Amino acid sequence: MDALLTALADPARWRLVGLLAERPRSVGVLAQLAGARQPQTTKHLQTLERAGVVTSQRTGQRRVYALQADPLRELATALNRLADTVDQAGAYEAFGQHGLSLAAERLAADEPGWADARSFKFQRSIAGSPDLVWRHLTEPALLERWWTPDDLRISELVFEARPGGRLLLEYRDAEDLDGTDQIAGRAEGVVTAVRPGEHLAYRNSPLLPDGSHAFTAHVDLALRPSGTGTELDVDFRITGSTVESADFIAGIELGFGQSLDQLAAAVAASTDTPRSTP
Repeated sequence: MDALLTALADPARWRLVGLLAERPRSVGVLAQLAGARQPQTTKHLQTLERAGVVTSQRTGQRRVYALQADPLRELATALNRLADTVDQAGAYEAFGQHGLSLAAERLAADEPGWADARSFKFQRSIAGSPDLVWRHLTEPALLERWWTPDDLRISELVFEARPGGRLLLEYRDAEDLDGTDQIAGRAEGVVTAVRPGEHLAYRNSPLLPDGSHAFTAHVDLALRPSGTGTELDVDFRITGSTVESADFIAGIELGFGQSLDQLAAAVAASTDTPRSTP
């Protein structure tokens, strides 16, 4: 497959493939139709033959080349398989949505405070008791399982579940296992309200490269029991927005929504594993 892709990548050889798709042709005729010199055409055809996409035979004084259909079908199958993988994964749909949001927010970020009236509301029905959900919201070992979007992982986390408690979150690409890639983001904040099993609030500020705050997120989470587990309501409010905060704010709705989906999945999975008794 590598040899085939290399052979087809050259525009001149691709032109010859198109001509041979119509019918077998001699080297001289192919050179005329392609507008190239015959020695160059011969070299290109030899490359295509080594890759298995064309075959040749001598007829009298001429060498005639013909296209092989099977390698092209195999390539088409491989490309279709890749396209199907993209469609099934759904990641590129989110990537496209995020791109549109980036463009809109960058256009709107024209002065400090541009997004200070912005708020986002989220709601999730979670298959777990309020106590279990609370543990996932406040215990660092459980927070690590969900508190980033799908494509990120937590590399450093501090969460002190008490009023005035410190909050620190650093995250990297989920596939950056050895930490050689750049940090994807870092945020710091403080816990402002704690009522176990019922209410949690904190302030959280993503950091810009110079260490200053991009904006401050005021996050308020309310839990209430339901017949199937817990209803979680989240209010996400922005203050102190800077012009440089546009890229961060563009990802809130999609990214925080993905995190809450992962929270629901983590809680549902943990209901199958009883908590160990100290």
